[in-house]
Amino acid sequence: MRWAGAATGVAVNALVSYSPEPDVDLLYGFPVFGLFVMLGVYASDVVARPSQGWVRVAQVTPRRIRDHVPRALTAALTGQAVVLTGLLIVAAATASTDADGRSRRALTVTCPAGTQLLSPWPGPYYAWPILGGLTVGTVVCAVLLRRITARSRSDDQRRTGIRAAIGAWGVMVSAPLFAVSLTMGVVVLSLSCAGGMKDAALWGLALTALTSALTACHCLCVLLLPQAYVKARP
Repeated sequence: MRWAGAATGVAVNALVSYSPEPDVDLLYGFPVFGLFVMLGVYASDVVARPSQGWVRVAQVTPRRIRDHVPRALTAALTGQAVVLTGLLIVAAATASTDADGRSRRALTVTCPAGTQLLSPWPGPYYAWPILGGLTVGTVVCAVLLRRITARSRSDDQRRTGIRAAIGAWGVMVSAPLFAVSLTMGVVVLSLSCAGGMKDAALWGLALTALTSALTACHCLCVLLLPQAYVKARP
């Protein structure tokens, strides 16, 4: 089911065009892919049946989500979620009307050589679907973590399920962050002025895009093959 969710997300993005502009497809496609990935993980937990042993032993120790989540990965993803939100806030605050008169889809910069109008810029038109998908995915992930922790199963089974859920949430965070940082980086690269500020912004956005891309690939591996990470340190 986890693999089916990822495959469905890829198929939907390949078959559905969200806009004639490829950059807009990039900004919308990753959140859609992340939602299908999360739904695949949730469906896999719904259809899973815990193995029944001959003897059932009651455990006195309370089950807590934080005892099973991969701490380093969760902390890294939380940080990337904060960065994603920050970039979208900056983009929304600086967005302007594009050449076709569409509100909050471009960046207007005044340089000595004249005024530049650059798009697409991930303003509110693009930000709301991304934030909406991330919010829905976060709620589903929280419900899934609670469900996995509460169900009767072994610690290894819980760790496997929880790592898959965190991996799916990681895809929902890192993939849109890659799309947003890459889109903003292309716009900043097109600026004909800004000097040192432009260089600093380019380095920051390039590092963010690279880090988020690597994190998304890692989370996809955790999602599809969580058993391989069960023995890793939390």
